[in-house]
Amino acid sequence: MRFAVYQVSRKGGREKNEDRMGYCYTRDAGLFALADGMGGHPEGEVAAQLALQTLAAIFQREARPSLREPMRVLHDAILAAHHQLLRYASERSLGDTPRTTVVACVLQGNSAYWAHCGDSRLYLVRGDKLIARTRDHSYSELQDTLAQVVPMGERMNRNVLFTCLGSPGKPVVDTTGPLLLQTGDRILLCSDGLWGHLSDAVITEQLAHRPISDAVPELVEQALRLGGARSDNVTAIAVEWECAEDGETTGVSTLSLGDEVFASTIQASMAGEPADELDEAEIERSIREINEAIRRSSQKR
Repeated sequence: MRFAVYQVSRKGGREKNEDRMGYCYTRDAGLFALADGMGGHPEGEVAAQLALQTLAAIFQREARPSLREPMRVLHDAILAAHHQLLRYASERSLGDTPRTTVVACVLQGNSAYWAHCGDSRLYLVRGDKLIARTRDHSYSELQDTLAQVVPMGERMNRNVLFTCLGSPGKPVVDTTGPLLLQTGDRILLCSDGLWGHLSDAVITEQLAHRPISDAVPELVEQALRLGGARSDNVTAIAVEWECAEDGETTGVSTLSLGDEVFASTIQASMAGEPADELDEAEIERSIREINEAIRRSSQKR
C-alpha cells in the first residue's frame, strides 16, 4: 500500500481537548480512526482514547497482514469499544458512562471500507467532486432526510445525537464499502468542530485543490476562526491514496513490511492510567513528530 497522511488536533475554547485520532497499518491494510469524546458526560477524553485503543487492538489481531472481512471487523470493533466503555464505568462505579462518537476507515487492496457512530464524519473526494460523506446520527440530520418525504416541524439542534458509544442502548453503527479507490482519492475524517463551521463545498474545495498537508491545517484554522472564543475542539486526519502496489510514493509505503509487522500512532496503554498519560502536550508533540517523519520520508524519495 502507498498513501500520504496528515493529521492535526487543535484545542478550541473548551477546557480540554477530548478529541483523539490516529492510524495503524500492516503491509496490506490500514486503519484510520477518529473519536470525539462527548461533553456533558464524564471523562470524554478517556472515552475517545479507549475507543481508538480498542479499534487498534482488534485491527492488530485480525490483520495478518490483511483483514478477511473488513466490514465485519469495523462493525465488531466499534461495538467492542462500546462495551469497553460500559465496563470501564462499571469497574469504577461511575454514575454516568463516558461517551464518544467514532468514525473509522480501512484501506485494503484497492478499496475503502468505513463505519461510524455519532456525528464525526468521513468525506471522500475524487478530483473536484465529493463522492461520499457519512450521515450524522443526529436528529437534525434525520429531520433533513425525512423533510424530503413529509413536512417537518421545528428544527432540532444539530448537537443532539440519537446514538453514540457508551450510551445505555446498543449503538447504531453504519457501515459502507467496499468502494473502489482511484489514485489521488482523498479521505478526510473529522470531528464536528470542523464540519460544524465549514460547508461540504468548502471542505471539498480545499481537499480537491491543495495538498493534504496544506488543506487540513487550513480547514482547521478556518473552523477555529469561525468558531471564535467558544470554538469546539477541531480534529482532522486526511489520507491520499496512491495505490496498492509498490513504487514511488510521497508518503508511506508498507510493501517492505513483514507479515507480522504492525505500526501504530494510537497510544497503546489502556484508559484508566494516570492523567498525565493523556496529557495534551504529549499528544500534540506526538502528532508533530509523526507529521515531521512523514515529511522527511517524502523529501528522501
